[in-house]
Amino acid sequence: MSTETLEHEQFLSEPDDTGEHGHASDALYVKVFIVLFLITAAEVATYVVDIGDFLLPSLMIMMVVKFALVVGFFMHLRFDSRLLTWVFVAGLFLAVVVYVVTLTTFSYWQA
Repeated sequence: MSTETLEHEQFLSEPDDTGEHGHASDALYVKVFIVLFLITAAEVATYVVDIGDFLLPSLMIMMVVKFALVVGFFMHLRFDSRLLTWVFVAGLFLAVVVYVVTLTTFSYWQA
């Protein structure tokens, strides 16, 4: 296969003749969907399987990975301006900080 064929199979990062940015191939979207499905299944499995103190950190990590995949591929942020990436990362960071502060407040500041 030529390099050009591989680019079209994976994703295009260069604008095409119409001036639009390239997008991921259908196969890549299916792979991302499968990864999201497996992560969601792992999140649901934490309800049944007791993993002790690792529950919240593992759920937070899975949440961040799913956020990155959805925003990067299905919202096409991967192909947009870096400024938009920073806006989404800042929002994610703020959400995680607020969530962690809220959880620690309920854990350590009980009356």
